[in-house]
Amino acid sequence: MTKTIAHLRPKKILIRSTNWIGDAIMTTPAVRTIRENFPAAEITILAYPWVADIFMFSPHVNKVMLYEKNGRHKGLAGMWRLGRELAAQRFDLAILLQNAFSAALLTLLARIPVRVGYRRDGRGLLLSHGVTIRESVKARHQVYYYQEMLRDLGLVCGLQKLFLALPDSAMTWATNFLADNASRPLIGLNPGAAYGPAKRWTVEKYAELARHLTKELGATLLIFGTADDNVAASEIGAAALGQALDLTGKTTLAEAMALISLCNVFVTNDSGLMHVAAAQNTPLVAIFGSTDTVATGPFASNVEVVNKNLPCSPCLKTHCPRKDFACMLEIGVDEVYAAICKLLENSGTVAK
Repeated sequence: MTKTIAHLRPKKILIRSTNWIGDAIMTTPAVRTIRENFPAAEITILAYPWVADIFMFSPHVNKVMLYEKNGRHKGLAGMWRLGRELAAQRFDLAILLQNAFSAALLTLLARIPVRVGYRRDGRGLLLSHGVTIRESVKARHQVYYYQEMLRDLGLVCGLQKLFLALPDSAMTWATNFLADNASRPLIGLNPGAAYGPAKRWTVEKYAELARHLTKELGATLLIFGTADDNVAASEIGAAALGQALDLTGKTTLAEAMALISLCNVFVTNDSGLMHVAAAQNTPLVAIFGSTDTVATGPFASNVEVVNKNLPCSPCLKTHCPRKDFACMLEIGVDEVYAAICKLLENSGTVAK
């Protein structure tokens, strides 16, 4: 039986964030739960720089500390350095939302007396309070994966809803940017996915979709992504009749989140920005192939999921094992376009 932490009165709590944007957003209900159970504690999130904006403005945390794994905290020497920095903070309790062995080792190096997390990846002996994953949890959405760990530790879990807080400066910037550059309906396209090509609908289909959206709806398109998506964005933009704005590699995460919150519809592969849209209740078309809609689908109601549910999916592979990419290639532009139109109609958005 898992030992409870509900009776503790920690003054300082360290939460080790997950490493990717989507995963971090799916932990936000758990972060809220931690705050609600320990309202007087000073809560610090330890996060990689590329996910920091998810927590930077949250009322549920007091501080965000950067884990600079490609800089001053790189390698074993860097982890030792970070451990000493954390030890100087004198945390009473560490809650590991990340699953890795290294996360538990780091909190041990930091001399944090109470270290809690799932008992997995060979790290059970490093935890003071290890939680065994229940089979029933594995069959549910990942949001519950984190919440149920806290429940097993004796905490009271509250609202099962994603949470994002944006700075006023990002919202002001996004509003001004769109006032100068965009008309309605405003549709975001996100053709990338860091996980691998098996999660990406083809650029050619995104380009054909862009042509339909601009020609038939008079839409302005915002193309999101990293600098690695520049080539895809150029091809999609060329099909958009001059009505697309290429934002790939040109915004901070906070600015991208602000723009997504203002879109009439956001069209995306299974990606971090998909979860951003879900957290903000932006009408969302999510295109799924190799990944699991039950475990990591958009945790929101204003959503149209487009997938083929082939017998081979979800395979959870980064590259198609069958080499035919059927789960994505069989999804037609007409299906995605129809899903967009349904969401626009539901929201009362007037199309051209």
